[in-house]
Amino acid sequence: MAVSERAFLAVIPARYASSRLPGKPLLEIAGDPMVAHVWRRACASAASRVVVATDDARIREALAPYGAEVVMTRDDHASGTDRLAEVAERLGLPDEAVLVNVQGDEPLIPPALIDQVAARLHDDPDAAIATLAEPITDVETLFNANVVKVVRALSGRALYFSRAPIPWDREHFAARPELLATDAWLRHIGLYAYRAGFLADYRDWPPSPLEQLEQLEQLRALHHGHAIQVALAAAPNPAGIDTVEDLARVRALLETPKGGR
Repeated sequence: MAVSERAFLAVIPARYASSRLPGKPLLEIAGDPMVAHVWRRACASAASRVVVATDDARIREALAPYGAEVVMTRDDHASGTDRLAEVAERLGLPDEAVLVNVQGDEPLIPPALIDQVAARLHDDPDAAIATLAEPITDVETLFNANVVKVVRALSGRALYFSRAPIPWDREHFAARPELLATDAWLRHIGLYAYRAGFLADYRDWPPSPLEQLEQLEQLRALHHGHAIQVALAAAPNPAGIDTVEDLARVRALLETPKGGR
């Protein structure tokens, strides 16, 4: 299968099981299941093909009326990256094919970001992965362990990802944690572009020690010496849905107010 220059596939991993929100991909928002909203956003990008990857027939059936392409995958994948590797294999994609992993719980994701992360990987042929980040502007976010931080080299390639507040301001943080006027602190946005050949290698590697400590799977790629390009997001990225409160927030944004047209 030949790959057109700068072409890419958008793949939406949609796992039915969720500890906090069971059946999350099928939760209704403005009359449609959550995963359908994500699929529409991905279809509005420049992707040449949009695929939903799931392990549950209920998700496939829910998407049938929309005409979405669905690939059934195994139910024992440890991560969305592993699920993407199976999709690349099932579709017979060549090593140079680019896939963008669009999280299935982000119904507000801007299509422009999907395009941007794919373009960033195309622009660095020696990188295995591309991803995005945005500036951190408050101390609470920097010190929040649920927020992943990234430090970049001058080339834009990632030096490290961590849940810790990195880089550490040695002179100021010990006395009074506050952010100075600098762009040193970046929040990682979990939108990834991969090459299919890299995914085939990734799934065969055991979790790395740093990955296990931080619980960040991208550290496996750094551990094995692969480059990750990190671009500053071209548009704000609304938060995804992890909790009941998140679901209520997105519903309020997308549902038509009473009396509306």
